[in-house]
Amino acid sequence: MRGAVDEACLVRSGRFLVAELGQQHRLLSFAIVGGGFVEAAKVAWCAVRDAELRPPVDPRAFLREQLAAADLAGAVGLMTSAALDGYVDVARRPPRASAFAASPRSGSTTRCGPAIRPLLRRHAPGRSTILCCASVPVSDEARIEMLSLVAEARTMAVLEGGVRSRQSGGAATGTGTDCIVVGAPCGPPVLAYAGKHTVLGHLVGAAVIEAVSRGVRGWLAAHGALRAATGGS
Repeated sequence: MRGAVDEACLVRSGRFLVAELGQQHRLLSFAIVGGGFVEAAKVAWCAVRDAELRPPVDPRAFLREQLAAADLAGAVGLMTSAALDGYVDVARRPPRASAFAASPRSGSTTRCGPAIRPLLRRHAPGRSTILCCASVPVSDEARIEMLSLVAEARTMAVLEGGVRSRQSGGAATGTGTDCIVVGAPCGPPVLAYAGKHTVLGHLVGAAVIEAVSRGVRGWLAAHGALRAATGGS
């Protein structure tokens, strides 16, 4: 299946969904495998079950083994218990900014600043994951701005969607295990910045808001009971 992520091919294979970016990209993320600033041509989501990650399993080692077995050792790797076939793929241009988002599972929605007790609990691996790529090389400063904008746009889309926190009943801002990957092709920077007053920044925000909003609407259709949750923050 083909997607819009920087003209990438989104390939569903076994327990993986792989974004094949077509060329080396400099990526920035807090992914469990390949996090930080790295160069890669693939980003891979691995479908997992809660039971697979119970102690004493090392999640990073587990994912590295799965990636190696699938011949994806060089990919940025993420794990999710979201339905991989339920992704949303959006592109805005020019210059192109593309966003991919997978919806969170029902039990993992939360909000920033929860009480200490929920923070101490082990979180399920369900998450909302987002990949957002520009079509032209950008500076590392622009990548950092892109990551900030993606997080803000994700939060706005979740808030506007009316999703409630499972833990507090307050408005959710994401899931407890969200992950964001941003990037652009390797090469001398064409764009130095990606803030809100730039064309690229505008396109990043617009693409992510649309992708996450569509994912939230689909998720709420299946888990609408969360909308009715009540309680303090």
